[in-house]
Amino acid sequence: MSKPTPSTGAPAAATDAAASDDLIAAFEGSMKELEEIVTRMERGELRLEESLQLFERGMQLASACRRTLETAELRVQNLLDAHAPSPDASA
Repeated sequence: MSKPTPSTGAPAAATDAAASDDLIAAFEGSMKELEEIVTRMERGELRLEESLQLFERGMQLASACRRTLETAELRVQNLLDAHAPSPDASA
């Protein structure tokens, strides 16, 4: 059974699931915004200052997405490690 979190009293697993859902939604929103920026910049119709601002925003979004993917990769690796058979079990 999950322990309640101190701030909400909700089980930790429910809180983790909600945080995961928020992370996924934020990632998807960032990817969508990044795709829109790329599309606008590829048209080549922007003034230099607007292009620079969009480029900067795109770099911020790309960095945030990269961090999210690295976190997801770590979670997957931790799950795999936790469910891997121990070396003693093969004997």
